[in-house]
Amino acid sequence: MALYENVFIARQDVPTTQVEALTTQFSELVAGLGGTVSKKEYWGLRSLTYRIKKNRKGHYTLLNIDAPPAALKELERTMSINEDIIRYLTVRVDALDESPSAVMLRSAEKADRPGGDRGDRGDRWGDRPRRERPRFGDEPAPAPTTGEEE
Repeated sequence: MALYENVFIARQDVPTTQVEALTTQFSELVAGLGGTVSKKEYWGLRSLTYRIKKNRKGHYTLLNIDAPPAALKELERTMSINEDIIRYLTVRVDALDESPSAVMLRSAEKADRPGGDRGDRGDRWGDRPRRERPRFGDEPAPAPTTGEEE
C-alpha cells in the first residue's frame, strides 16, 4: 500500500462539529476500502490567500493515509462531490510523519508566548496623563525655508 498526506479545506460557514464528522466519514471510507488513517489533525479556521468559491476562510484538516490507490481515488471522488469541501490536495510520501505537523507546532508556540500575540510592548506613553499626550496640530509647524539665508 502507498502512503499519502491529504489536506482538505471545508467552507467557513460549516460548524466545527460537522468538519469533525466529515473527517470521520473520510477515514471510515478509507478503512472500508482496505486502508488506514494514522493521524488526523484539525488546523482550525484559517484565512485563505485568495477567495475560493466566495469563501475568505476555511477549516483545514490533515489526514495521514496508508491505503491502496483505488481507495484514495474514491476518497478524492467523494471530496469533489461534497459541497462543503472547497479544496483538497493529496501528496504521496515516502514515510508518514507521526509527530505534530509544522502548523500545529507553530500554533503551540504562539500559545506559549507571554503577553498574548504581540509580546510585552508596554505602554508607549509611559506615566504621562492622557491630557498631556500630543494631539494633531499641537506642535507648531516649522517655518518654510526658501533657501536664501538672511
